[in-house]
Amino acid sequence: MSAFQVNSLEKRLHLGLALSLVLLMLVLWLMGSRFLQSMTEDFIASRLEHDAEALLGSLMITPHKFKIRPARINQVYLQPFSGHYFVIRTQQGRETVSRSLWDFKLEIPQLTTGEQRRFHLDGPNGQKLLVRASGFSKQGIELTIAVAEDVTPIAQQRGEFLLNFALLSLVGLALLLFLQHWVVRRSFRRLEPLRQEIKQLAETGGQKISEDVPTEIRPLVQEVNHLLTLLTQRNERSRNALGNLAHALKGPLNLLIRFFDRLSAQEEQGEGEQSAAQARRIQLLIERELKRARMAGMGAPSQRFDPQQDLSDLVAVVKQIHQDRDIEVEQQIEEEQTLFGDREDMFELIGNLLDNAFKWATGQIRITIAGDSMIRILVEDDGEGLSDQQLSALAQRGSRLDESVEGHGLGLSIAMDIAKLYGGGIEFDRSPDLGGLRVTVSISGQ
Repeated sequence: MSAFQVNSLEKRLHLGLALSLVLLMLVLWLMGSRFLQSMTEDFIASRLEHDAEALLGSLMITPHKFKIRPARINQVYLQPFSGHYFVIRTQQGRETVSRSLWDFKLEIPQLTTGEQRRFHLDGPNGQKLLVRASGFSKQGIELTIAVAEDVTPIAQQRGEFLLNFALLSLVGLALLLFLQHWVVRRSFRRLEPLRQEIKQLAETGGQKISEDVPTEIRPLVQEVNHLLTLLTQRNERSRNALGNLAHALKGPLNLLIRFFDRLSAQEEQGEGEQSAAQARRIQLLIERELKRARMAGMGAPSQRFDPQQDLSDLVAVVKQIHQDRDIEVEQQIEEEQTLFGDREDMFELIGNLLDNAFKWATGQIRITIAGDSMIRILVEDDGEGLSDQQLSALAQRGSRLDESVEGHGLGLSIAMDIAKLYGGGIEFDRSPDLGGLRVTVSISGQ
């Protein structure tokens, strides 16, 4: 996955808000810098305009020359390289400059009356000058008066201000990011009760999730509750339909079996025996489905299997199914055994193993459950067990266990399918303690 792909909503919010704040601070800094520069230059230009008007008023023009009355101008224009300069030039090329320029030459464009310009020039001693030039007419003579001021000190002060503003912005950005992180984490904590409720729903069962949640996710919770209701109804209808169908077929099949048993004519005996065998096979399948329905009906949809409580209930159901057998069932479960699997799936898996063990056991069955990330379920009986050849056949046939030794058929096949569904498998061998068949199931505990 790309390093720029973020699947966490919380991280996406953090990243999006952080980028927004950084962009906002950058825009504020750039706009502040431009505004501050424009404001300071406008202020300086306004002062230069006043100085230009003062110079125009102090200018004496004669037919042969023009000069400035020193007493009527600011003394800063008399100090060499003071940072304040002016140039006055006629259209005929006559020019007078401030004493502060000394021997430095400023290139000033010639302007017509009423024309104004503002621009930057390099001044003496590396100074950066802001120049305001204007065209005037006095006593019939057109003049260009340019007044300049060194903006280097102001630029330095502006740079210091922008640096301090940037540092302050970084501090503010850090505080805002921390506040944002706190607000987002606090907002997502409101989802924690929902997560706990869903976890509890999976472990202990239930019909719906509380809709007392933030408005933004309430539609999602409502849809999940609707889906849970539909799944519960469909699961119940399926179990009822399965049980009803099996009960409906059981009576006619019994009549067919009795009919085939009464066939005695020699020419029909072979065909009758084949038909009776098929009818009995259908009857066994129906009995199996009825047992599955009884065991699966104990669990609620999406509920986790609790071996400490549910195993005893399951053993009681299987004992009731085989109430004609006096079998002792020993249960060995770790005290800290975690919940695992879907409750209905585990009822079917362990129920089929117990049902198979009840058929072959003579007096004792032992079931052991242990493990955390990988759950191991052992079901042992004290029956005759299977030969090495039969055990090998069970292991090799996999999903076709229904074709193996009679009595170890469909139930073990169903158990194998469920184990594969949970990323595990089944092994068959002989129980070292009880002597009968030992079935070891390994499934994921997640």
